[in-house]
Amino acid sequence: MASSPSRSTRSPTAKKKRIPEDGSSRSNPNEVAVTHLQWELEVDFDESILRAEARYTIRRVDSMAPWLSLDTAKLHIESVTDQTGKELEWSLHAEEPGKGYLGSQLDIEIPDSVTQVAIKYETSPQSTALQWLHPSQTVGKEYPYVYSQCQAIHARSLLPCQDRPGVKFTYRAKTRVPSWAVCVMGAVQIHSFEDDHKFGKVSVWMQDVPVPSYLIAIAVGQLERKEISSRCALWSEPAIADIAANEFSETEDFLRTAESIAGISYVWGRYDLLCLPPSFPFGGMENPCLTFVTPTLLAGDKSLVGTIAHEIAHSWTGNLVTNATWDHFWLNEGWTKWFERKIMARIRNDERYIDLDAIGGYKMLRDTVNNKDMPPEWTKLVTNFGDVDPDSAYSIVAYEKGFNLLMALERRVGTDAFEKFFRDYLKNFANSTLTSYDFRDFCMSYFSRHNNNLRDFDWDSWFHDPGMPPDEPHFDRTWSMEAENLAEAWIAVDRNGEPAPSVSIQSWTSNQKVSFLDTLQILTGNQPLQIGTLNSLHKEYGFGESQNAEILFRYCQLALAAEDESILLVVLHFVTSQGRMKFTRTLYRAMFASKKFRNIAKAAFLENREFYHSTTAKLIASDLLQIEKRDGGISMLVDKAQVSCAKAYTALASMVAETGMSWEMSFAVAALVTGVIGLIMTQRTQ
Repeated sequence: MASSPSRSTRSPTAKKKRIPEDGSSRSNPNEVAVTHLQWELEVDFDESILRAEARYTIRRVDSMAPWLSLDTAKLHIESVTDQTGKELEWSLHAEEPGKGYLGSQLDIEIPDSVTQVAIKYETSPQSTALQWLHPSQTVGKEYPYVYSQCQAIHARSLLPCQDRPGVKFTYRAKTRVPSWAVCVMGAVQIHSFEDDHKFGKVSVWMQDVPVPSYLIAIAVGQLERKEISSRCALWSEPAIADIAANEFSETEDFLRTAESIAGISYVWGRYDLLCLPPSFPFGGMENPCLTFVTPTLLAGDKSLVGTIAHEIAHSWTGNLVTNATWDHFWLNEGWTKWFERKIMARIRNDERYIDLDAIGGYKMLRDTVNNKDMPPEWTKLVTNFGDVDPDSAYSIVAYEKGFNLLMALERRVGTDAFEKFFRDYLKNFANSTLTSYDFRDFCMSYFSRHNNNLRDFDWDSWFHDPGMPPDEPHFDRTWSMEAENLAEAWIAVDRNGEPAPSVSIQSWTSNQKVSFLDTLQILTGNQPLQIGTLNSLHKEYGFGESQNAEILFRYCQLALAAEDESILLVVLHFVTSQGRMKFTRTLYRAMFASKKFRNIAKAAFLENREFYHSTTAKLIASDLLQIEKRDGGISMLVDKAQVSCAKAYTALASMVAETGMSWEMSFAVAALVTGVIGLIMTQRTQ
């Protein structure tokens, strides 16, 4: 039976333990810590800003501390007062040259009598935490939309805060939005009402479980609610509400399964899902009470719902127990990947699911580590970012290398013992934060009492060596073997002219199909498949028209590696119709790396960059500059002919998608357009 952890009203920052130094923040929680936030805000779609007041209750860690330091970015500070309304002295530092992502440090003088600090301010249209969407960027095309994404250090552009995961606080919020709109938050709604005087809706929210700033979340738009269970609901634009609710109908089952594994009841009250517009940069974001998810999960057959299991798992690993700094990000994501796979194995009633999914994860990890533009420091499990932008280092490493460390421990001590350890780990660290060394010490102390199988475990190599894990995992390949054998048969077709295998994969799971395509990528290496082989693959299995984004993504990778021009329409529609970084950034990289596709990809990106979330656009631009620098030139410039070509291609890609044009017809159209573009480019270079 699951039990609830202690839910003391005392903030975790009240513990004597010093909060680790965090180069990504200029706040001072080891001197003065925030413990509770009272937040009032009004959403202004006309100006693309929030008008707000953030009122913090503070605790003096150092009784002699003269000021409270908060992180801000692109905020207009109007006034700062204490709990009585008396104005306080404050100063805003200038941004550090070359480090605009850190924002501006706000220092507030706090005489001995000050227990609360209230800051009136406005956000900027350039806030990196908020994406403001025009009606044309939404599904309904009628109303605007705004949503937040605060991880890793973007909360400071939403509100002044101690923007570091090592600081947790509770909060209450009061939101005012236009009368046509619905507001949702990463908190429990207490009540709402219409304000006839100001022609808007007012809602009051409560988050009584302490959270770090990166887990504050808000979204406002034309939204509809669909009930899944008594504690779960689906929110989305009305046009896709029924589709999304059906896709995620297993959410309550996932939640109950997670509780049975964790041994601790779900403490956040509600678990709702918000299916966002397609520009959302991640598969999901684990905001408490309200997980944000991408519409790329809507495959129509529930084949991609593992992401929901991942975000549910974060309710314990990441949200309840949190990495103290971003250098220890794997404690959030490695544990959550482990927990996700445990949940899905129980849901599918087959433990082999863990290994099948982990095989694909290990392949993605290897691809990331082998990326020549990936700094070795960023492939370590425990990093030392200093004040580098954490977004720049974001990758699969924390997820999959972290997962493999945990599985290495589990194999040593046994599954039953390790799952019991997991439950005790959650109970011990609930509502607090920790570093990798805290985890190591707890783990070694725990198992020294139960068994001694970890006495020679090489923590130093796991934590600090760059590259792949020090121990090669041994996966159960029962489920993947059939997919791997079929991939080898197609390699024989491509390399040796063998007859195409007559193997039906209609009954395969999406994970098995992904395993097949992953194996093809591994086996082809630096020698891509022939275009004829790719065409045969598509004709046999229809990968290029798959509604499953994971399958389509991998097929596009294979085709781009072969410089198959006929795939360009599919790829351009894929990367300009959704903004999930896993897909979009990777496919742009592949096009940027090809001299045949680079200019058209560059022009397509520049033409569509306003569609993407600011983080996505920033990282894609960085990828392009790195590739061009490596190839001997640095330029983001494209001429009018290239932009026109990109517009023609993306418009054509949309037409193909909307009209359902056959693959063969799109091939012919793509070949024609490519020929015309090639002629234009040739003439311009003569």
